[in-house]
Amino acid sequence: MGAALPAAVSLVLAAGLTGCGDSLEESGGGDSKGKLTVGSAGFTESKILANMYSEMLSDAGYDTSIKTVSNRELYEPALEKGEIDVVPEYAATLAEFLNAKENGAKAAASEPVASSDVDDTVAALRELAEPRGLKVLEVGEAVDQNAFAVTKDYAAEHDLKTLSDLGEKDLEVRLAAGDECAERPYCQPGLEETYGIEISAVDPKGVGTVQSKQAVKDGTDQMVLTTTTDATLDQFDLVLLDDDKDLQNADNVLPVVNAKDAGGKKVSSALNKLTATLTTKQLTELNRKVDAKRQKPADVAEDYLVSQRLIDG
Repeated sequence: MGAALPAAVSLVLAAGLTGCGDSLEESGGGDSKGKLTVGSAGFTESKILANMYSEMLSDAGYDTSIKTVSNRELYEPALEKGEIDVVPEYAATLAEFLNAKENGAKAAASEPVASSDVDDTVAALRELAEPRGLKVLEVGEAVDQNAFAVTKDYAAEHDLKTLSDLGEKDLEVRLAAGDECAERPYCQPGLEETYGIEISAVDPKGVGTVQSKQAVKDGTDQMVLTTTTDATLDQFDLVLLDDDKDLQNADNVLPVVNAKDAGGKKVSSALNKLTATLTTKQLTELNRKVDAKRQKPADVAEDYLVSQRLIDG
């Protein structure tokens, strides 16, 4: 998930964690006592995924720890250096992040490498990641990309199921989103150009925040920018409109590892099992358990893995 990630969360470093990884797999040693550090960004979904990765790798025989870092600008360089060995990532967002890092922001904006095609996006990501010592593992069904929601009453009143439906109704829409939405090609410009939706104003209350969703529920705004795995939409009587023309890029979830320290078959096998199992619906429910039911990410992660028979209870 890229544009919807929190921009700034306090940097939290778990005490006593080291960034050493196990390279014995690459030398054929196969020792199962290597240490791996799993990186996590500072938001719910990333914490859940990091805990699931840690559990899967622990079950495969590794001594694992989790290091929480606020944002991609900090954890991606740490991944390259081997200070972090594994991170849960989002295909399109990381591809464009590395595109900008390699070619500059202006060039990346004019020549994006990500698209709504997940296979093409992952191929582009791998091409950019490998020279930096990163290995991109298998991609799965679970996706967390930008999405747009309206109230259930508003959808029923105007017979809306898709963003195309909204564009065809000739309605002025005040959009609750981040202030960058007015410039981002997958937000206001994309809604106007791809769907013909008339955005009268962007209300800068943030992406998927309580304030943004409350503004739509109250009728101050008509639509909110959130994500496909937002677990609290029902609390605000909101419903997602289908991105039926594939405006959003393929931000499917996938593990990215430091190739030297965690690029062996044992790591790939463990994490790919999880990736092949996890769905968007399941990921949304896991988010709900943390955000709405106040369960701990580590407990939610473990319960899911046991329920799916990916680890023993």
